Amino acid sequence: MKLNINGQGRMVDVDPDMPLLWAIRDHLRLPGTKYGCGIAQCGACTVLVNGHAVRSCSMSVADAQDSQITTIEGLGGDHPLQRAWIKRDVAQCGYCQSGQIMQAAALLAAIPKPTDSDIDVAMAGNVCRCGTYQRIKAAIKDAAGVV
Repeated sequence: MKLNINGQGRMVDVDPDMPLLWAIRDHLRLPGTKYGCGIAQCGACTVLVNGHAVRSCSMSVADAQDSQITTIEGLGGDHPLQRAWIKRDVAQCGYCQSGQIMQAAALLAAIPKPTDSDIDVAMAGNVCRCGTYQRIKAAIKDAAGVV
């Protein structure tokens, strides 16, 4: 099967029903997308599919085919959200952060200047066990140029 990951066509020889998460991590060797809960509840596995935040643990490779998929690696190392995350010292353990950033990227693509309420609603499904929610919100506002 062919997947378009981070702007590149990549072939994966996997069962079409395999969760996209495992194709990304195990077969394409892109470890930034994390396994958290496996039931689309925590957000650690969030990627962008055609610009929308999607839990890759609950999407099959077959359903992802013919889509534009972006992982944390596809943002590069100098995305405004990544710079804001560093500036605000968001990460503690860091495990959830790629999913948090990908969810925030989808938010900013849809709402370039989000309100606090917009951020709360968009980020509500992403769990941070370290509790850095206030720093996450501040980083999103920094990246958006909202003070």
